Amino acid sequence: MSWYVVYTKPKWEKKVAEKLNQIGIECYCPMITLIKQWSDRKKKVEVPLFNSYVFVKLEDVDRNAVFQIAGVIRYLFWLGKPAIVRDDEIDIIKKSIAVSDGHDIVVESHKVGDKIKLESGVFSNQEATIQEISKTHYILVLESLGCVLKIKHK
Repeated sequence: MSWYVVYTKPKWEKKVAEKLNQIGIECYCPMITLIKQWSDRKKKVEVPLFNSYVFVKLEDVDRNAVFQIAGVIRYLFWLGKPAIVRDDEIDIIKKSIAVSDGHDIVVESHKVGDKIKLESGVFSNQEATIQEISKTHYILVLESLGCVLKIKHK
């Protein structure tokens, strides 16, 4: 069985994950806790790490079963095929969320196109390619996870 990435309606990630579990499809929706500021209060809220994405583990022949669930739009594709996420990448996401240390990531003396290894934070030990450098931040591409990070620098 492989992990696939399901694209959902915006803000439906938790609902889709619950419904998939109810019909017996193994899924994972990584959640993080943020502090949201309103005009009159602050509140901790749990939000998906990846907006509009839920990971599902099933056989290739069973992939259409997810479309029974309201909120599922389509699968994420990579190079014309459904994107497959390796078990070790899912494990990295789970461990990173559990161990989130809150450290800033510092990148020094690098240029666009350099490959670096992240040393701290949610994506520690992941390789990234520097896509953009500005006065306040770096844009990094994590090809193994298929995502782009914007990181503030000191």
